[in-house]
Amino acid sequence: QVQLVESGGGLVQPGGSLRLSCAASGGIFSIYAMGWYRQAPGKQRELVAVVASDDRADYPDSVKGRFTISRDNNKRTVDLQMKSLKPEDTAVYYCNAHRGGNWPRDYWGQGTQVTVSS
Repeated sequence: QVQLVESGGGLVQPGGSLRLSCAASGGIFSIYAMGWYRQAPGKQRELVAVVASDDRADYPDSVKGRFTISRDNNKRTVDLQMKSLKPEDTAVYYCNAHRGGNWPRDYWGQGTQVTVSS
């Protein structure tokens, strides 16, 4: 089993920055692709950033250039640095660990609230 715990959420003004962190326990951290998802009220959960085991990262156009995902396999953490935040970034942000191959598995954190408002 893999347990994920997010931290760093809160209230920030438009244009501000926030850094989220996800700490993982259990499993072999380095074999998992790690991602951040978000879900706003009334909307589907969407991927905002993913980083593979080889550190290659990808982002949707909505956050590209503003969000940066990074992982530290020694600390067993994955961070999401968010800048130039917009009100539409307001959502609950979830950490995800994904194992592919012949035994795919997904694990989720409890979520952390990010509110962008003046």
